[in-house]
Amino acid sequence: MFGFSDIIGQDSVKERLRENVRNGRTPHALLFTGPPGCGKLPMALALARYLCCEHPDEMEACGTCPSCIQMNRLVHPDVHFVFPIVKKKAGRDSVCDDFLPQWREALMKNAYLTPDEWMCVLGSDNLQPQIYVRESDEIQRKLSLKSSRGGWKVMIIWLPEKMNAECANKLLKLLEEPPQRTLFLLVSEEPDLLLSTIVSRTQRISLPPLEEKPLADWLERKFMLHPEDAADIAHRSEGSLTKAMENISLGDEQRMYFESFVSLMRLAYKRDIRQLKAWSEQVSSLGRERQKGLLVYCQRMIRENFMFNFHASDLSYLSPDERQFATRFSPYINEKNVMPVMELLEEAQLHVGQNVNSKMVFFDVALRMIVLLIR
Repeated sequence: MFGFSDIIGQDSVKERLRENVRNGRTPHALLFTGPPGCGKLPMALALARYLCCEHPDEMEACGTCPSCIQMNRLVHPDVHFVFPIVKKKAGRDSVCDDFLPQWREALMKNAYLTPDEWMCVLGSDNLQPQIYVRESDEIQRKLSLKSSRGGWKVMIIWLPEKMNAECANKLLKLLEEPPQRTLFLLVSEEPDLLLSTIVSRTQRISLPPLEEKPLADWLERKFMLHPEDAADIAHRSEGSLTKAMENISLGDEQRMYFESFVSLMRLAYKRDIRQLKAWSEQVSSLGRERQKGLLVYCQRMIRENFMFNFHASDLSYLSPDERQFATRFSPYINEKNVMPVMELLEEAQLHVGQNVNSKMVFFDVALRMIVLLIR
């Protein structure tokens, strides 16, 4: 578990990391970036396991030494984790160790953990998870300790862009003068939000989207799918395991997003102001993160319906339900309105992130959508 062999594809990145370890050229800080679902967090976990293994071969950690056994349960004393959390008590910063049992359980279930899945674990619909300033003191304390096994100390920081400013500045000092035989592994979904000074002190490892063939093969083995079905799902997943899992079975959240999108477009087309107001009130009752998730989903659906008009199946990434709706809806998304609609949804996403009144945001979207759909 948590080895290189458990990661789908990404063979060139794996070999690059293994070669660095074999040749003693592992840098003190790596920044893993890439699209969602490409395997950034599993890659960081696999590297930590390989680096700490007592008897690694050229390809993989041994899996049987005490270090590997501890890593398999995510309890290795020299591998530490930092991730976004919410405050347990008002007025006092929490630290990641307060949430370690939930974190380990979530990773044991799915090493390709997404921010949305983690927020569900935290139960933070309306709270914005952060890495608080107190965590920087914990990082410094942990890395000042002597390695329990006499090897590397590894600090895996998931979503470092969630660090508040004071915490980020303290981390920068550690990156400038790192303790000996210490490795920082930063796993970022939005590296552009990181301090440029932090990025400049790391070696960036960019993971590409998953290739369709390895993803299809994995889906076929994991879920005993027919090869054609696995290939179709892999194609629609745009190189993301996360999307592949959603495409296999439309989850409750994705189903809710789809139904909300369909309702918005149908009501806007009918110019039903009363029902659009009810729709905006219903959506505003969702947590802020789900509101942003809905707006991201709406943007994807607009892009896909615009491409659907070109009748190019290779460029279309729609589930069967989405495709069925697109056969009727896509003619209303054309070169005259596709950009204004996208700008409207992007603006709404920005306002939701800035804590603007969500009822006003979504009712404004609904009313302006009426005008845009008739272009």
